[in-house]
Amino acid sequence: MNNLKINLENCFGIGKFNYEFDFTKSDTFLIYAPNGTMKTSFAKTFDLISKNDSQNKPCDRIYESRIPKFDILVDDLDIDPNMILVINAEDNSFDASNKISTFLASKELKEKYDRIYLDLNNMKGEFIKKLKVVSQSSDCETEFTNTFSENSNNSFFELLLKQIDNLSDSFIKYKFKYNDVFDKKGNVKKFLDKNKGILEQYVNNYKNIISKSKFFKESLNNTFGTYQANQIVKSIEDNSFFEAGHKFVLEDGTEIENIEELQKIIQEEIQNILNDEKLKKTFQKVDNAIGANIELRSFKKVIEKNKLILIDLNDYEKFKREVWINYFSEIKQEATELITHYKNKKVELEKIVSESKKEFALWTKIISTFNSRFFVPFKVIISNQEDIILKQETANLEFDYSDRNDDPVRQDRISLLNILSKGEQRAYFILQFLFEIESRKLSHEKSLIIFDDVADSFDYKNKFAIIEYIKEIHQLASFRTFILTHNFDFYRTVASRLRLDRDVVYMTTKSISNEVAIHKGEYINDIFTYFIKNYSKPKIFISLISFVRNLIEYSECKKNAEYLTLTSCLHRKDISDSLTVNDIFDIYKNRLVKLSDKTISFGGENLIQLILDTANSICNEPDINEIIVENKITLAIAIRLKAEEYLITKLPELDLNAITKNQTQVLYRKYLEEFPESESIDILDKVNLMTPENIHINAFMYEPLIDMSVHHLIDLYEDTCNLN
Repeated sequence: MNNLKINLENCFGIGKFNYEFDFTKSDTFLIYAPNGTMKTSFAKTFDLISKNDSQNKPCDRIYESRIPKFDILVDDLDIDPNMILVINAEDNSFDASNKISTFLASKELKEKYDRIYLDLNNMKGEFIKKLKVVSQSSDCETEFTNTFSENSNNSFFELLLKQIDNLSDSFIKYKFKYNDVFDKKGNVKKFLDKNKGILEQYVNNYKNIISKSKFFKESLNNTFGTYQANQIVKSIEDNSFFEAGHKFVLEDGTEIENIEELQKIIQEEIQNILNDEKLKKTFQKVDNAIGANIELRSFKKVIEKNKLILIDLNDYEKFKREVWINYFSEIKQEATELITHYKNKKVELEKIVSESKKEFALWTKIISTFNSRFFVPFKVIISNQEDIILKQETANLEFDYSDRNDDPVRQDRISLLNILSKGEQRAYFILQFLFEIESRKLSHEKSLIIFDDVADSFDYKNKFAIIEYIKEIHQLASFRTFILTHNFDFYRTVASRLRLDRDVVYMTTKSISNEVAIHKGEYINDIFTYFIKNYSKPKIFISLISFVRNLIEYSECKKNAEYLTLTSCLHRKDISDSLTVNDIFDIYKNRLVKLSDKTISFGGENLIQLILDTANSICNEPDINEIIVENKITLAIAIRLKAEEYLITKLPELDLNAITKNQTQVLYRKYLEEFPESESIDILDKVNLMTPENIHINAFMYEPLIDMSVHHLIDLYEDTCNLN
C-alpha cells in the first residue's frame, strides 16, 4: 500500500474531504483534529466500510437527502474492507477473543492432533451408524453425551470410557424409538412432571399388586419386577442352567425345571398385573391425559404397547441412562474396540496437549507486556488454553481482579467491566485490539489501522503505554496507520516518540460548509522558541506580551514594575494609551537574553494601536490561516481591550487604580448592576468566556487556542468593536 486516496462527502458531518496520502513518505500519519472537525466522522466512516454491511453505509444522519460519497482507493483500486481496522477504545462491543487462536496454535502440533482425531472420528463414525440402528435416534451422539455429561468439556470418548464397564452381555432390547420417549423438545418430561400425581398412583398400584404375586415381590429397599425377571430369562435362555441339573423353586413351592415353564409363569404374572382393575383405571387416567396432547402421539403408542414402561419412567433420568446402557450393550464388542483404540491414542494426545502448552510464549509476552505497561487492577487468564491451541475454539478470557490489598478474585468480562473505572475500561478494550493486531501480523497482508483518540481518559502512565504500542506498530512494515486525536499533548508526544517528519504531521480545519482541509502540523516543538525567533513580526511581538509577563510573575512577583507595565498592555490602565512598542521591547530584551542585542522596525508605534491595527488586518486576510496561534492571541487581546474600552466609557466614575486583579470581571459585574437590560451583555459574556485562557498563555497550556476557531474570534472582535 503506497498510496491512499480519500474522497468523502456527507459522511457523518464531513461535508467534503478529498486528500491523497503518500505512504512512501511514512507508514504513519498523525492528524490533530479539534473537536467537531472530522476525527469521529472519519473513523466512523472507515469503520462502516470495514464492516461492509449493505444495510449500514456512511451517510449524513441528520440531512438524509444529502447523497453520501465514500471513495477510498488503495494504489488506484477500491480498498478491501478486510484490511481496515478502526481502534476506538470507546467501542465496548469489540471482542477479539476469537483471534487469539490464530497466533497461539502451533501448526505442527495441530496437525498431529488432527491426524489422531481424524482416525478416531472415522472409527467413531462407523460406530455411530450402528448405534443409530439400535437406538433409532436422530442424533444419538448428542443425545448420549447430553445424558451422561457433567460439563461441556466431556467428550463422547471420555463418557463412553466411563460407562464401558457397565455394558453387559445380557441386555433389554427396547422396541420403541428413543425419541418417542425421550423427545428433543422435552414434551414427554413436561407431561410426566405435570401429571406426577397420576403417575405415582399408577406406580403405587403396581407395587401393591406385585407384593401379592407369587413371583414378583416388593421389599423395603428393592423391587423384583418385570425388569429383573427379564434379566433372569436373558441369562438362562439357552437352557444350560436347567441342563446342568439346576431348577427354580418359587416362594409357594412351585418348581421350574425348564425355560419354557419360567417364561409361561412370568407372562401369566404380567397379565395378572395388567388385568388388575385399579391399575387399568389409573392407566386410563394417564392415557386420557396423553390423548389431550397432540405432541405426545408417538409416546401414546409406545405405552399402549407396553404399559409397564410407565413404572420405569417414574424416574425419567435414571431410565434414560439405563436405556443407553442397554443400547450400547447390544453393540458391546464394537464399543469395546472403539474405547480400546481411544485409550491407546489417549496417551499420545495427552503428550501433544502437554507440548502445546509450551507454545504459549507469544500469549505470555502480550499479556506480560500489557500488564507491565498499563496500570490496571487485573490480570488476564485464558481458561481453555488447550482447546484454543488444538481445537481452535474461541478464547475464554477470565480476569484476576486485585486492589493490591487482598488476594485476587476471579471475574468474567461483564463483572470486570462493571468494576473498572472509565480509563481502566479503555485499557481493557485496547487489550482486545492488541489481540486483533497480533492476529493481523501473521496474515502477511497490509492493514490500515486508524487510532481514534485511543489515549482519551487515560492518566499519563497509561497514555505513554499506548504510545509505546503505537510506536511498535509504526515500525512494522505490514501496517499503515492513521493516528487521530484532539488531545494536543498526545499529538506532540506521538510526533516526538515516533520521530515523525513534519510533512506527515497534520492539523485539520472545517469550513462553514463543513469542508475539511488538511494543513501542515504546527507546534510540535516548543512554541515559545519559535515566538522568540520571530519576535519582529507584529502578531508574534503581541503574542509575547502574556508569555514574558508570566515569566516575570514566576521569577519575581506581580508587583514588579515590568509586570505591571505588561499588564497595562492587556487591560486598559491609565498608562495603556501612552505605551510604545519600544517600551515593551525593552522589557523583552531585559528578560529574554536572545533578544538583548536585537532591534525592531516599528518600535516608535503606539502599542495599543499596533494591537488593534494588527487585529484589523487579521480580520481582512483573504485566506486566513485557521491554525496559527499568533492570530488567535492577537485577536483575544484586542477583544479584551475593546471590551474594557467600552465598559470604562459606560462607567466613568469607576476608579481603575482601585482594581488590583481580574479587571475585566470587575468592570463587567459593575456594568451588570448599572445596565441589567443592556443588549451588549451577550457580547460581553462571550468576551469573558472566550478570552481569559487565550490571553494568559504559558508554556504549559495553549491547547484551547489550537481548538478555537479563528473565525469565532474574528466575529467576536467585530462585535466588540461595534459596541456603542
